[in-house]
Formats: sequence, C-alpha cells, structure tokens
Amino acid sequence: MAQHQTQLDDVFLALADPTRRAVIARLGRNEASVSELAAPFEMALPSFMKHIRVLEDAGLIHTSKHGRVRTCRIDTARLSLIDGWLDEQRRTWEGRTDRLEQFLLGAQHKDGHR
Repeated sequence: MAQHQTQLDDVFLALADPTRRAVIARLGRNEASVSELAAPFEMALPSFMKHIRVLEDAGLIHTSKHGRVRTCRIDTARLSLIDGWLDEQRRTWEGRTDRLEQFLLGAQHKDGHR
C-alpha cells in the first residue's frame, strides 16, 4: 500500500507542472521524439530534458534511443493509478452526497407533516 501511495504521489507531482501535462497530452496522440515534444516550448533542450526525466521517473513515459533520436511514448498503465484514485474519491463523495440528500429529504418530509 505504501508503494502504491508513493507511486501515486510521484504521478501527481509529475503532472503538477503545465509543461509536463502538455507533454503527456501530446504523447496521448502518438509517440514523439524529444525534439518534437520540445518544439512548442521556449526553453533550452537541457531544461526540457529535466521535464522528460521527471515524467520518466514517475513512470508516465518511457524513452528509447535510436541513433541520435530519443523517442518518448506514454505509459497508460501508470495513468490508471490516477483513474483508480479518482474512482475512489468519486465513490466517497457520491456516497456522502447521497446520504446528505436522504437526510435533507427526510428532514423536509418531517417538516411537511407537522
């Protein structure tokens, strides 16, 4: 459980940055080279590579090098950690709002019969 929490923390930390979210969004379409991913951003390639390393360390992307070209692809399995966490949160909050609705309906029903 602790490792799962650490992995989830790493994923959310990696996605906290808008540049990294944009990279993930771009890789959602198809794999791309680092230079293709870096093109829309106004930063030096070494600075952009730090973003790539954070995403890779979090397990969100995998890179491979062929000659001089480093290609990145998304790891959808790691993104499933977020889906699982969000599903848990959604169930919790839906349960709470359902109970609140039942409470309010019950209170309204009692007030209407006085």
